[in-house]
Amino acid sequence: MSVTCVFGMQWGDEGKGRIVDLLAAKSEFVVRYQGGANAGHTVIVGQEKYVLHLLPSGVIQPDTTNIVGNGVVVDPATLIAEIDGLAKRGIDLQGRLFVSDRAHVVLPYHKTMDMALEALRGSDALGTTSRGIGPAYGDKFRRAGMRVVDMLKPERYEELLRANTGAWNAILEQAGMPAIDIPAVIEEMRAVGERVRPYVADTTDMLLSAWRAGRSILAEGAQGFGLDVDHGSYPFVTSSTTGPAGVSAGTGLPPKALTRVVGIAKAYLTRVGAGPFPSCDHGAAGRHLAEKGHEFGATTGRPRDCGWFDAVLARRAALTQGCDAVALMKVDCLSGLDEIKLCTAYELDGRRLDSPPAWAGDWVRCTPVYETFEGWSEDLGGARHFDDLPVAAQVYVRAVQAIMETPIEMISVGAERERFIPLERGVPVAV
Repeated sequence: MSVTCVFGMQWGDEGKGRIVDLLAAKSEFVVRYQGGANAGHTVIVGQEKYVLHLLPSGVIQPDTTNIVGNGVVVDPATLIAEIDGLAKRGIDLQGRLFVSDRAHVVLPYHKTMDMALEALRGSDALGTTSRGIGPAYGDKFRRAGMRVVDMLKPERYEELLRANTGAWNAILEQAGMPAIDIPAVIEEMRAVGERVRPYVADTTDMLLSAWRAGRSILAEGAQGFGLDVDHGSYPFVTSSTTGPAGVSAGTGLPPKALTRVVGIAKAYLTRVGAGPFPSCDHGAAGRHLAEKGHEFGATTGRPRDCGWFDAVLARRAALTQGCDAVALMKVDCLSGLDEIKLCTAYELDGRRLDSPPAWAGDWVRCTPVYETFEGWSEDLGGARHFDDLPVAAQVYVRAVQAIMETPIEMISVGAERERFIPLERGVPVAV
């Protein structure tokens, strides 16, 4: 019985889609267990580039069954657009894609509410993607949300909407925005509901049956550990549990089903939106990483701030989430730097911190403690074995593995599927 969880160890954008695509080739089921269309997972196959926001990254593999779990908040318009977009490129998901009947729905006004709440925060805005994710989860937990099963019952629309939109309208009024147009929402839900209907299923039952039959399941997380609602840089976080703890709640599989946890980390660090980023580099190195890594958000298109690998954050993710292995992404993007820094700790008010502080205000004031490594200039795209890497790159990767206390079992040296180095037992120790 094989259930593997893949999750991001940083502030998202680590390259999870690439690894899920690789692991999906050996998996029968791929399931998204949290988040929504605020995610942006990119998969490159040959000359083809696929950017997925809501669908599991396994949809590119022809023999996988793909599931949008109950822990995801589903934007039906985005779902349909992605299904149609893949169909135009020859990928038919009928019979291969299933959406949980228990998943909550992102309604049109949730996006408006996202923008209204950001406007009301003023200078304290969180930098959300404005995809309606927070308001949809808010409705879920105040027991005022619409689930996929409700979306299929037109007689429920008006009852739900009229009962539950009063609180939102009060906020919209305060923000100077128009009230929710309930008839318009009803009409839109009627149209998208019929399009989504063929894909809706009791996905928990499907996954339990698959797990009990010993079939391989890959659980795909969105965003990253630094954005986790409990463990991240609160309040500059997403609205769900991004790590493996979210798998059981977001799929219906029991906690004991999870057999392996793979953390995804970029060889440097990026962040989009507001929030702490102690190892950010606004100089030439940051510009180099942004250019080499094409660092623009797959969902928002916003440029990402770039900086050095933050081992304080990554080690916390590895240890608290029980990582069995790490995939280290975009090591090739470090080529061309004279020196490479690794943030090994923080300093705050004269104290050394080996773990992130609880309060984001303190996290913002943290100063990184760096260890500096020799850079390299070689192109790493052709490396397929660890010994193919320049000695300086080997030294750096070994240092990252040691400080995370978790074996690095995959190294990405390019965006294409074939450009990675597999390491069955982690990076070999230097002789």
